[in-house]
Amino acid sequence: MSGPPDDPVAASLRGRHAPLARRRGRALAYRPDVATFVAVPPRPERADWDDLAALLGSGGFADLFSAPVRPPAGWEPVFAMAGVQMVGPTAVPPVRDADVVRLGTADVPEMLALVDRTHPGPFWERTVEMGTYVGVRDAGRLVAMAGERLRPPGWTEISAVCTAPEAQGRGHASRLVRHLVGQVLARGERPFLHASEDNRGAIELYERLGFTLHRRVTFHGHRVP
Repeated sequence: MSGPPDDPVAASLRGRHAPLARRRGRALAYRPDVATFVAVPPRPERADWDDLAALLGSGGFADLFSAPVRPPAGWEPVFAMAGVQMVGPTAVPPVRDADVVRLGTADVPEMLALVDRTHPGPFWERTVEMGTYVGVRDAGRLVAMAGERLRPPGWTEISAVCTAPEAQGRGHASRLVRHLVGQVLARGERPFLHASEDNRGAIELYERLGFTLHRRVTFHGHRVP
C-alpha cells in the first residue's frame, strides 16, 4: 500500500461515506451539515462541473480539498493554501488511557464550542458521523479532542486535533492521536492526516508520533457561479 489516493474525498464518498453523500451525475458532495468537501471525476467534463453546480446551487461553496483538478472559468476562487499529507506508523505500542473518552452526538455542542475556540479546521453538526471521535475532559469540561474524518479504502484520516488554550502543554493532543492511531491499526488500516504547511508546531508533533511526509498538497475552495 503506497499511500492514500490523490483524491481521498472522492474515494471516501464513493466508498464508506456513501451514506453521507449527495450525488448528481458523477458529481459528489457530503451532506452540508457533515462537511463541505466535494468531488468530481479525475478528468472532469463540463457536464460534471454543471452537475456539481446544480448540486450545490448558485453561489454554493465547493471545497475540493486537495483534489488535483480545478473548476472551469467562472468559478470564483475562495481560498488556496499550501499543505502536507502525512502517513502514520505501521505499528504502535498498546495504548490504554483512562482519560481518553469516546465522544458522540450528545457531545456535539461542546465539540462545536471547542472548535470555535481553537479553529482546527472544518467541523459541522454531523461531522462526528464520519468516524470515531475522542476527547479529554477536565472537571467534566471538554478541553481536547481528535477524530476520524476521510475514510478512503485501507486508510483513515485523523483530523480535528485541538486543545483549549488553557489546557495546552499537557500532552492531550499526543495522547489522543496515539489512541486513534492504535485504533486505526487495529482495524488493519493505516492512519494519515493533513496539515497546513505553515503549521510547524503541529507537523513537528506528528513527526514525533511517527508520521512522515507523503506529499505536498494544495487545499482549495471555489464558489459556484
